[in-house]
Amino acid sequence: MTLSTINPSLPLIDLHHHLDGSVRLETILDLGLKHNLPLPAKTLKGLQPFVQVTDQQPGVMAFIEKFKWMVGVLVDYDACRRIAYENVEDAASQGIDYIELRYSPWFMAEAHALNPQGVVEAVTDGIRAGEREFGVRANQIGILSRHYGPEIAHKELSALLSCKNEITALDLAGDEGNFPGELFVDHFNKAREAGWHITVHAGEIKGPQSIWQAIRELKAERIGHAVHAMEDPALIAYMAEHCIGVECCLTSNVQTSTVSDYQSHPMSGFLQNGLLATLNTDDPGISAIDLHFEYQVAAPAAGLTYDQIKQAQKNAIDIAFLGRVEKQQLIDKKKVN
Repeated sequence: MTLSTINPSLPLIDLHHHLDGSVRLETILDLGLKHNLPLPAKTLKGLQPFVQVTDQQPGVMAFIEKFKWMVGVLVDYDACRRIAYENVEDAASQGIDYIELRYSPWFMAEAHALNPQGVVEAVTDGIRAGEREFGVRANQIGILSRHYGPEIAHKELSALLSCKNEITALDLAGDEGNFPGELFVDHFNKAREAGWHITVHAGEIKGPQSIWQAIRELKAERIGHAVHAMEDPALIAYMAEHCIGVECCLTSNVQTSTVSDYQSHPMSGFLQNGLLATLNTDDPGISAIDLHFEYQVAAPAAGLTYDQIKQAQKNAIDIAFLGRVEKQQLIDKKKVN
């Protein structure tokens, strides 16, 4: 497949992109050496196997271990600001028109005992500077990391609410197996009261019931991954009828062994059943891919037809956390260019 798998007349959009899972290898090395951190290697080639996936991982939590040095170099707020800025710069270099950058401020703050509120403020500064410099539209999605438990999640939510007007949506991510969504209902009630959209990682480790819970109790408008949704035809029908978006991450799902290979991924089935499924990068710094790879290599490998890939690109506009006018502006901008 060639670049023609990306429709140039439509905006190119990445809706599921972890900012803290997309730190440049060069930045990790630079910050590590600058601050005398105990890096596992002092060359880019040496660092690569500690940061990027080279083989399939035995599960999602093993994949998450690769974050160690992504967040391990966040020694201060300047470092947080830098990686946010570089995420926008990298989006611009790929020709991305709109990106939603999600991150867990508690997770980013933990390694060097930063204030999570300070992390949110620094990330906001970096993203806004990147927008001004590179002309890419970017929105923030705050993450509650399940594995810290509901009490810490309340503190993490407070940090995000301190910059309420800069956050577009709330997400729940991490150890789905041991920390079910039922523990976080109150958190998401507060997020909706703040006027935020809701997206939830669900159906990546657990089955369809986890997705049902995210939709019914957390009021999710979109689901991250949703790989196990196809096990429940009633769920698929409901998601299609109620326009519940799906943030598919093909390469990530293969690397975490959520699916055995690209051909086993359910995205083609999602699209055949009318779901608003989209192509996204997840943690491109860890997966060593970009959005073009997902369109040109991963999607065809997963059995998506040319028309399905185009539909996925259109779906991204439909389910983006933007207002109608903002969506139209993105579309109009492509027509002008």
